[in-house]
Amino acid sequence: MPYQYIAEALFYVFVLLVMFGSLLAVRARVLMHSVLGLAVTLLGVAGIYFYLGSMFLTLMQVLIYVGAICVVLVFGIMVGYTPEEEARRGVKGRPNLLLSLIASFSGFGLLVLVMGRTVWEPFTPKTGNFSLEYLGENLLYKYCLAFELISVVLLIAIIGSIILARGTRKEDDEKAYFMGATVPRPMRKGGKGQ
Repeated sequence: MPYQYIAEALFYVFVLLVMFGSLLAVRARVLMHSVLGLAVTLLGVAGIYFYLGSMFLTLMQVLIYVGAICVVLVFGIMVGYTPEEEARRGVKGRPNLLLSLIASFSGFGLLVLVMGRTVWEPFTPKTGNFSLEYLGENLLYKYCLAFELISVVLLIAIIGSIILARGTRKEDDEKAYFMGATVPRPMRKGGKGQ
């Protein structure tokens, strides 16, 4: 009996993770914080898959979405250059709020309309083996090399993004120095700049 309460508590923790992460992804002013919120949301979804008893979907959610998609987004943020004043400028305002509310309610209304007009058919019997066990065995045994190659490509993408981001920052610092602007220098251990 206490295990049932623990399981229900875990489900609500995962739902709260999804809600908190999605709010952080939408409301963050810094783009990296939005990616962090997306990662938290996707981890919460993986937890819901785990609660439903689908270990394969849980692992694929963590591997593909939290790992690959978030790394690609971080890669895009690090490679792309956004001026600081553009990054700090928010998208708040009454016109944007009004447009977002109209878009949200229109999408919700369209979804309710489609669900109401859909003729739901009874479940059809399976014609082949499409179980997750069969799919998981094929992906992890037959196509294991593809997964390994994907991980190597992601590692190369991370290393490349770090190298590109470092090179861009050095060039920006040099341009600012030669144009007479002050460039912040790293702090010494004593707390004074160089």
